[in-house]
Amino acid sequence: MTSQSQGIQQLLQAEKRAKDKLEEAKKRKGKRLKQAKEEATAEIDHYRLQREKDFRNKQTNVLGSQGNLSTKIEEQTTETIRNLTSSYHKNMESMMKKLLSTICDIRPEIHPNFRHAV
Repeated sequence: MTSQSQGIQQLLQAEKRAKDKLEEAKKRKGKRLKQAKEEATAEIDHYRLQREKDFRNKQTNVLGSQGNLSTKIEEQTTETIRNLTSSYHKNMESMMKKLLSTICDIRPEIHPNFRHAV
């Protein structure tokens, strides 16, 4: 009987060691999962920051070029206004003479379609 009891004791001790190893493995697994989650979170944060930086750079390029475009349009508009004003001052005198001569110099003529009543 003692050998049987000794065998049972050995089995119980082996079972206890196996249970302890299993618990220890579960704890290591939990730690590793937690560590992997933290690493993944850090990697995601790093990726997000990089993408946001790229987005801001692209946005700056686009908005910067829009600012340059608005400056170019403003310069072109100013140049066009300057050219039109110059042309107006240059041609105003001759146009006024043409208008006044057309309005003031009236030459009465009979219209070609007019028929005399006989």
